[in-house]
Amino acid sequence: MKNKKTYSAKAGDIKRSWYLLDAGDKILGRVAVKVSNVLRGKNKAMFTRHMDTGDYVVVLNARSVRVTGAKTKDKVYFTHSDYPGGAKSRSFEEMMKRDPRKVMRRAVRGMLPKGRLGDQMIKKMYVFVDNKHTFGAWEFKTL
Repeated sequence: MKNKKTYSAKAGDIKRSWYLLDAGDKILGRVAVKVSNVLRGKNKAMFTRHMDTGDYVVVLNARSVRVTGAKTKDKVYFTHSDYPGGAKSRSFEEMMKRDPRKVMRRAVRGMLPKGRLGDQMIKKMYVFVDNKHTFGAWEFKTL
């Protein structure tokens, strides 16, 4: 039997595509899984865990994303400024009123690798609150 080597992607092999996803009336977690898989490159045969082989994703209609159950009131986003008394917590409902893009970005970021690699991947995601985006007539694949 021949010794088969495992394929590892090189920087020159990576060809990035653009995907368009309409998140309107879809469940937040399910949308975040799809987006994070494309950002990581898990939808490609050349996926390599230590490299950014993923594609660009444009998410539309972040304002109309849904959550199941009583999460609109119960789900809490917590941040801390590292100063005494710097704790802030907001419900899903409040976050959606303030900036729905942050809700989507935070859901996807939690599914990406932590550290520099994840920081590099999340920069390829563009979230828009409604149906309009700034990329004009680019060619997109749909998710």
